[in-house]
Amino acid sequence: MKILYVASRYDYGDAGRGFSFEHANFYDTLVHLGHEVTYFDFLTLSRELGRPAMNERLRRQVQELRPALMFACLTGDELDFFSIKAISESGVTKTLNWFCDDHWRFEKFSRRWAPAFNWVATTASSAVPKYRDMGLTNVIKTQWAANHFQYRPLDLPLKHDLSFVGRVYGQRQQIVDRLRRAGIEVYARGYGWPQGRATQEEMIEIFNQSRINLNLADSPKQLNWFKRLTRRKPPAKQIKGRNFEIPGCGGFLLTDHADNLEDYYEPGKEVGLFHDFDDLVEKVRYYLSHETERAAIAQAGYARTVREHTYELRFKEIFRRMNPPGG
Repeated sequence: MKILYVASRYDYGDAGRGFSFEHANFYDTLVHLGHEVTYFDFLTLSRELGRPAMNERLRRQVQELRPALMFACLTGDELDFFSIKAISESGVTKTLNWFCDDHWRFEKFSRRWAPAFNWVATTASSAVPKYRDMGLTNVIKTQWAANHFQYRPLDLPLKHDLSFVGRVYGQRQQIVDRLRRAGIEVYARGYGWPQGRATQEEMIEIFNQSRINLNLADSPKQLNWFKRLTRRKPPAKQIKGRNFEIPGCGGFLLTDHADNLEDYYEPGKEVGLFHDFDDLVEKVRYYLSHETERAAIAQAGYARTVREHTYELRFKEIFRRMNPPGG
């Protein structure tokens, strides 16, 4: 399929930060699946040309390429709404946008942009009825996954007891500090940590070389998350890419609860789950001292991931929904 891929090539549009999440997962998977993919890096082009000229180039590129699909992953108001809507209504190119953070960006962002596209993909179960209330029926509930062309077991020796890969925001620093004061060493990488951001290759190695990989299911908008750790049943938060990437590397995942987590992995058998800070400390100590059980859970999580939770499978299902037999 001929695809015009409209997304940021670099992390937050900054080449100095390396490739973006979308590039490493969406673009890489689409290319590996054999699609004819043309890149349209709107953030880079907007800086080089200005927003109006960038949008004009997008319109020309669609007219020249006549792609079957324009696959987009917007981060803000970079594109022109009416230009996208015209492409969607052309009858030549179907348009799809993958909305990343509908758990907290729906009202201020997604609901404004969704009507411009033929199809909407969302990872938030709570957003589906909201889209339908707007009169949008071409909504696909999907989920993050692992790009198995990159995330995979590497047969490396274990070197970290507990690792965390992610930016510093909210209460993450305090959580790591408290773990360390409890006598648990934490290897932390990402913007804001002393050792800085891990490259894609380094991150995959960390997942492979850690006995326990910690995932914190907070978002930048959930800055009071740490306080909620004192409750036994905190409000559900959003599943992240880490929930699939770590098991996809054969790593052991220890995560707090997130929206629909049990639909994807069985806690205690395919991933580790904690409920509050005290439980986190207890679970870390338990799994560090139960190596056989920990390894069995990691293996089960890996098997579930490659069987059900890869971007290859996600995209095939999305494209099937967009092109139903006889449709």
